[in-house]
Amino acid sequence: MSETTRAVLLGVFTLASGIWVGGYVAIAAVASAGTATLDPAARVAFFRALGRRYLWIGGVALAVAFGTGAALLSDRSWDGTATAAVIVAAALVVALAVGVGQARRMTRLRRAALAAPQDRRLADQVERGARAAVLLRAAIGLLTLALIALGALLAT
Repeated sequence: MSETTRAVLLGVFTLASGIWVGGYVAIAAVASAGTATLDPAARVAFFRALGRRYLWIGGVALAVAFGTGAALLSDRSWDGTATAAVIVAAALVVALAVGVGQARRMTRLRRAALAAPQDRRLADQVERGARAAVLLRAAIGLLTLALIALGALLAT
């Protein structure tokens, strides 16, 4: 691969990775502010709309980062670090797919809980789901950081 091609790929990879990580951090700040300031019904509607919009922005950025990262990987010898990067990237994709499904389930569950505020069973399910969502977001964050660290190792 020519130096120019490599530089362009690396630039696009860096931009896409920055959008993914920056968006992920921004979502955490927005989630905290939204939870603190919005009533439950508005919160459900807001996060549903936010999730749908961010899925396209973050999803495209992550796909571009994966594509350019794969192109950059193809130009080097295969080793344990490259294997680890591919495994972590695959785990990130799986965690994101689980996260999308979990977010959709939580939206339906929260709507049901709002419609039946006396139903303690639904309230308990929302609470358990919210705890699971925190753990899932933490896992996605850790996988993202691991992928950044492996990318840095691969770039050297």
